Amino acid sequence: MTRGVFSLGQTVATNGALIEAERLELDILGLLRRHHTGDWGCVCREDRDANTLALVDGSRILSAYIVKGVKFYVITESTREVTTVLLADEY
Repeated sequence: MTRGVFSLGQTVATNGALIEAERLELDILGLLRRHHTGDWGCVCREDRDANTLALVDGSRILSAYIVKGVKFYVITESTREVTTVLLADEY
């Protein structure tokens, strides 16, 4: 994976995200790369600003990506021990 701006920790995905990714022929690793390198996707300004602050204070990081009408979230916990890919309706 490309060099990121923070630690992802263990990466996991929900069953729902895996099923949708397969259906859409989506490479989940691509979403993780974007998240890991600071491309937060389609989050609102407040979440974008919170992510920037999280790089300094170690709080949670949230990215959102819409792929063929399906919204995926990628969340790295504040501990940086785990990053999860999930569907928006699983949040």
